[in-house]
Amino acid sequence: MNRPPVRPMSAGVVVSVEVDAATIRRGDQVMIGSQVFVVGDMVATHGGGKRVEFTSGESFTLRRTTVLWASRRVDPRRRGRPEA
Repeated sequence: MNRPPVRPMSAGVVVSVEVDAATIRRGDQVMIGSQVFVVGDMVATHGGGKRVEFTSGESFTLRRTTVLWASRRVDPRRRGRPEA
């Protein structure tokens, strides 16, 4: 599985965003059980969910209705569009 590496969070402003299976992105930092995880990759599952794989090796299944808060780096020069 050759995936491009997760870009380091260096430029821009960190904001808190509410994410679900449809809006979570690579590089997002989510807190689960008082531990921070960085999203490395995602795989779609049946029913609209996603299996999120973290850079540390753990995985988490995000159902369609599961909502989490994430830290995401946003470049303000791009008129509010988050970095891809």
